[in-house]
Amino acid sequence: MSLSILNNISSLSAQNQLNLTQMSLNKTLQQLSSGSRINSGADDAAGLAIADGLNANITALTQSTRNATDGVGMLQVADGALSQITSLLNRAVTLATESSTGTVSDSQRTALDAEFTSIKTEIDTIGQKTTYNGQAIFGAAANLTVYMSDSSSAGTSSVSVTIGQVDSTHLGSTSLSGDLTTAGNAQTSLGTINSAIAAVASLRGTLGASSNQLQAASGVMSNQIQNLTSAEDGIRSADIAQTSAALSKFSILQQTGITALQQSNQMQQSVLKLLQ
Repeated sequence: MSLSILNNISSLSAQNQLNLTQMSLNKTLQQLSSGSRINSGADDAAGLAIADGLNANITALTQSTRNATDGVGMLQVADGALSQITSLLNRAVTLATESSTGTVSDSQRTALDAEFTSIKTEIDTIGQKTTYNGQAIFGAAANLTVYMSDSSSAGTSSVSVTIGQVDSTHLGSTSLSGDLTTAGNAQTSLGTINSAIAAVASLRGTLGASSNQLQAASGVMSNQIQNLTSAEDGIRSADIAQTSAALSKFSILQQTGITALQQSNQMQQSVLKLLQ
């Protein structure tokens, strides 16, 4: 073997290997500290693209779940208001039934009609003042549209509910425009009130079905979030046991590399012995 002092090839080789070991050690330490196997595109470009796509799906589904929950809340507020209207209409049935009998005097019918009028006023108040998040629930154009999306066009859908205007003149197609001042009027109003009760019940049924649909969609999306999170975790997360083993490996290689570099530098000094 020839001896040279111009270039220390063994030292260059040791330096090169030590640099490679140091880069691997730094990457391993970064994975352990972050808990992520992919910390840059250089680590796994394809894996990063897939993981980021899954994360976008998860983010969209998480917000869609909140949208569905908010939609259920709004429908529950609407149903509660309609429940109060039903209670008022049931009281109106009692008043109309009492006024329609021949044993009630005109002055008593006037009193019954006054209470009937106050019931209609209260129904109007409920229809006008019931709000959710600052928005009126009942109105001529009142409707609720909730969107369940995974950030892709194929995975986007919506649930729409038309609530419509609710007041004493808009209970389905029924209007409480009658009065209880006479027995005949009271009998006519009784039929109208019963129709209004049926209309409110029908609307409550529609709201209930939509609420169930939103709750079912929320459950499906929660399951999707769980599965997508698991898939993303499998791609992005570092295997701590495997990474810890790699840390031990590269730590030892770093120490042996430094020792090898020291030895290669000392080898050239042996040339001086030939000059003694």
